[in-house]
Amino acid sequence: MIVYRSLAEVQYNKNSVVTIGMFDGVHLAHQTIIRQTIEKSRHLSGRNVVVTFEPHPREVVSKGTKNVAILSTLEDKLQRIEKLGVDVVFIIPFTFEFSRLTFQEFYSKYIVNGVGVSEVVEGFNHQFGRDREGNMSQVLELGKVHGFSVEAIAMMKKQDVVIASSTIRDSLLSGDVVLANEMLGYEYSFTGTVVRGYGRGKQLGYPTANIVLFDKKKLVPQIGIYAVQIEVEGKWYGGMMSIGHNPTFGDAHIRTIEVNIFDFDKDIYDETVTVKTIQRTRNEKKFNSVDELITEIGNDKIAIKKILDHYKQISS
Repeated sequence: MIVYRSLAEVQYNKNSVVTIGMFDGVHLAHQTIIRQTIEKSRHLSGRNVVVTFEPHPREVVSKGTKNVAILSTLEDKLQRIEKLGVDVVFIIPFTFEFSRLTFQEFYSKYIVNGVGVSEVVEGFNHQFGRDREGNMSQVLELGKVHGFSVEAIAMMKKQDVVIASSTIRDSLLSGDVVLANEMLGYEYSFTGTVVRGYGRGKQLGYPTANIVLFDKKKLVPQIGIYAVQIEVEGKWYGGMMSIGHNPTFGDAHIRTIEVNIFDFDKDIYDETVTVKTIQRTRNEKKFNSVDELITEIGNDKIAIKKILDHYKQISS
């Protein structure tokens, strides 16, 4: 897969089938759009091109928004796009000046005269250009003017919920990881470094890996307890994750991400780990005593091991 990061690098090819979007998460609807783009390019004996942006447009155009909760880092996104078999990805640096282009200016400069285009494939709700003023009807009109055809991919749903990056974010923030994963088509994950914490997990008999995410903009699911899989040094383990503030102790003022790794006993401070979220099992609770907390953690482990055993059965 060829990756272009500026318009000056792009090799013009009129026989290109193009799709344009943020593709945050590369979820099932995105995958359908990209696969259709690839299929059409093969039929035309041309090339397929995914045009995307970095950073997220909302980070630039939304006043007062310091951090945008993203589903996938740029590296994650490129890896998933490459696995689909894409020929070319064009990453446009999203600046405020770029955001002021009209949809006609954008299409003329970047797509028609930049990439080259014979066909455009987009989702039914595609919007683009200054203040998101362009839509699929206007893409069709542009196609008539510039001589390219247009296909709109229909809405997709899971459990009567429209598959979109926004609905996946909502599901994760409400703790419905199962639905989010169904819409993504894979388990939502994040990567970070293991750091030293308070050491309480070890004192309680359940040592944890305290994780600080590499990308602070990466969305962290709702506070609570989760069944997870965690990759350590290239090997996957089951585990139970706590996202929260340790209310029983009352002295943690920041949110922490901690994973008790099953069947694992090794010092992994400063190691890079990746966590896959499988299912949220309960809310964070404040217990009256440490003994109550230990009992509940034991119950969590029993329940989560059952969830992970079932997950392995249906995934194999």
